[in-house]
Amino acid sequence: MSCESLIRASLTRIDAREREVGAWAYVDRDAALARARALDSGDQTGLRSGLLHGLAVGVKDIIDTADMPTEYGSPIYAGNRPRQDAACVQRLKAAGAIILGKTVTTEFAFVQPGGTRNPHDLACTPGGSSSGSAAAVADGMVPLAFGTQTAGSIIRPAAYCGCIGYKPSFGLINRAGVKPLADRLDTVGVLARTVEDAAFFAGVLSERPALRHLAVPSDPPRFGLYRTPMWEEAEPATAAALDTARGRSNMPVP
Repeated sequence: MSCESLIRASLTRIDAREREVGAWAYVDRDAALARARALDSGDQTGLRSGLLHGLAVGVKDIIDTADMPTEYGSPIYAGNRPRQDAACVQRLKAAGAIILGKTVTTEFAFVQPGGTRNPHDLACTPGGSSSGSAAAVADGMVPLAFGTQTAGSIIRPAAYCGCIGYKPSFGLINRAGVKPLADRLDTVGVLARTVEDAAFFAGVLSERPALRHLAVPSDPPRFGLYRTPMWEEAEPATAAALDTARGRSNMPVP
């Protein structure tokens, strides 16, 4: 498969579904196709083919991009163009990836939601704050996307939309050029369709080769359910859902 055909497949999916899902704040169709053709032709002037050669990626719109608007999900930053790419975007380009555009975020990656809807049920929330990235990956628009997390902003939308969200250890992926919310908690992570893809993507971005060749354990993991002192404050539906999951998996309860 050529890089151009792969990018065109992503763009076709976006054309078919973006009106309903609303995962994207900005899509640079012409630049993505131009980069794909350059990679296909072997013209590497200013480009480096690498471990992510030709793959389409979405970048959450609190992460700086010099060649695309970065608006942080807020109207007060409409049309904002940073002077340089965030460190993780630089690494992405060096690895040969093709950035399709910027994915929707809640305003400043906090509470105020964007317009993204859950691709599996348009009446439902996709979760925040990495809503656009999770929806774009889950709906087949891109195989990989950046997310960020301060509290639950990667793992929550991944769970809601049905894709893989990986919130790595604090500082594993360079945060320079990412709009801060809480400096001691903010983390750059990834969204993907499989655990292996997420591990490979994170391994490239963090320069950790061991992650790129992660072997998924053959035995299923074991989990325990701990009913904290806050358990009685949970909504009845939440407690019932957790108890149902525990019953199906025979989780021990201390």
